[in-house]
Amino acid sequence: MQETPKFTPILLGSDFNVYGMARSLYALYHQPVKAIASIQLAPTRYTKVVDLELIPGFDEDPVWIESMRKIKARYKDHAEPVILIGCGDGYAELIAKHKDELSDTFVCPYIDYDLLKHLNNKERFYEICDKYQLPYPKTRVITKDEHDNRQVIDQPFDYPVALKPANSVEWLDVHFEGRKKAFRIQSREEFDRVLDAAYENGYKSDFLLQDFVPGDDSNMRVLNAYVDQHHHVKMMCLGHPLLEDPAPSAIGNYVAILPEYNETIYQQIKTFLEAIEFTGYANFDMKYDARDNTFKLFEINLRQGRSSFFVTLNGYNLADWVVKDYVKQDLAEEPTVYGNQNPEQHALWLGVPVKTFKKYARENADKERALELIKEHRYGTTYEYSDDMNLKRWALIKWMNHNYVKNFDRYFAENKG
Repeated sequence: MQETPKFTPILLGSDFNVYGMARSLYALYHQPVKAIASIQLAPTRYTKVVDLELIPGFDEDPVWIESMRKIKARYKDHAEPVILIGCGDGYAELIAKHKDELSDTFVCPYIDYDLLKHLNNKERFYEICDKYQLPYPKTRVITKDEHDNRQVIDQPFDYPVALKPANSVEWLDVHFEGRKKAFRIQSREEFDRVLDAAYENGYKSDFLLQDFVPGDDSNMRVLNAYVDQHHHVKMMCLGHPLLEDPAPSAIGNYVAILPEYNETIYQQIKTFLEAIEFTGYANFDMKYDARDNTFKLFEINLRQGRSSFFVTLNGYNLADWVVKDYVKQDLAEEPTVYGNQNPEQHALWLGVPVKTFKKYARENADKERALELIKEHRYGTTYEYSDDMNLKRWALIKWMNHNYVKNFDRYFAENKG
């Protein structure tokens, strides 16, 4: 256990991301971590690691900024740094939006709002990718006006195609039967049906129709990075997902990640992040395209991901980078850490029971490597933490795992088969 540094972290949210960050901090400092959210979610129930405060409506303005002004008053005379860490797209956006007002009291390790709005909109992100020569899937933008004017929207790619909302934050508030985080469209009829439902139920932004990069989940990669307050990349950790959640509301959520080292990806993303003068945590999703031997970028998340505890699991405590940067002030002269160079230190991250991974992960050499790590007990999950276990939490984890088993049995063939 490290000496407790003189700082106060405040996590925004109550999901897996929050628990992973809180657990990472607790493992170092053995202090419960303050979190604030609008609702209570399962990952942060029955825990001594998270001290959760609930404020109804806290996930949107004006409630958010009005609440933050009151919270700011609590800490106005606080001698130690108070670090705000948004653990979701919406919270990261809110911190960036109000950073000027909050920064006299809180450490806000986020980029400016204008840059954030360009990066967290997939359409604008791809424009930036063009500027910095980063590969991404061939894309056709579909606007609401095109749909509303009943134009026949041309289909430049063969089916199946990928269809994604360009505005992921706005998409969180759109609900209809058959809604998914992202769609693999098999026919013109399905394409028209999804667009009609989305725009009829309040979505206003663009869609991105994309050439579907062939291959299963094991062609995906996920990269987590931390960039210090001087815009220098200090940590990069690459993961190789082997399985994704097939449930409609969770498609794209990884549930099995092997650590991986790839110098080309590391240097490519490092150059990009430093060129745009990024600050804070970044999370990239990409997929290997065997047709041209490139990794196609799908998106950048301006925060840690729900599966990002795999970074801590492999020895690069994800939460401590911001502490080293803003509290200890000892990160500036440190070299960049490129994760996972030593296979002897690798550990498999799982978000589902071992039996589910064994049943559904595609048979290949990577799965065999994962099974070896399981056999050697070199694996872990975000939410099963021996230092934070009690009867209620144990029962909750059993219930969550039961639901994962049901969802895979119900949805895998339809959405991932």
